[in-house]
Amino acid sequence: MASAPAQIPTSFGHELRACLRCRLVKTYDQFRDAGCENCPFFKMEEDHERIVEVTTPNFNGIISVMDPTRSWSARWLRIGKFAPGCYTLAVSEPLPEEMQHLCQEERVQYVPPKRM
Repeated sequence: MASAPAQIPTSFGHELRACLRCRLVKTYDQFRDAGCENCPFFKMEEDHERIVEVTTPNFNGIISVMDPTRSWSARWLRIGKFAPGCYTLAVSEPLPEEMQHLCQEERVQYVPPKRM
């Protein structure tokens, strides 16, 4: 999708959130200011309530990916076509149905999290 790098989180505290679709990790403020580099159709920078809908503070682990197309771990995590940046290893909650329909309309793949 994108080749320009995503913003790197400015803090690694409790304010981190992960996009429920692509698992990009940034702070709430970064999502508010620039949205998600992999999911611009969510328009988080325009609708701040949407940030809470399509991101979560509940995720497991973080991986930094410099060159997603060449990284075996990025391919294994299914983030090989996304922008370089920081990603979570797993989210446990699904994207709301309304947002899943938006993904279908935009013809972008959404893979729901596996049940644990």
